[in-house]
Amino acid sequence: MAKTKPDPWASAYTVTSLKDAHEALTHLMPSPDAPPDVWREFYLRSADVYARVAEVDRGHHHEALYWAKRERAKAEGVESDER
Repeated sequence: MAKTKPDPWASAYTVTSLKDAHEALTHLMPSPDAPPDVWREFYLRSADVYARVAEVDRGHHHEALYWAKRERAKAEGVESDER
């Protein structure tokens, strides 16, 4: 039976506060010289984490939405840089 590798993003998807999201995502950030597609995936998945946090950490709802929008914009920037 083949072992499946645990998803390193699993813990990020379970955070319930903006502070914990920042901390979890810091540990998942690719190296500065990672290929653009790796960075694009990181930004898109980060945006998803922040959007989820916005729904549960109501005290930081708007700030988490800002971070989600910012990460999506960064992903789009990576896309345009590749063209």
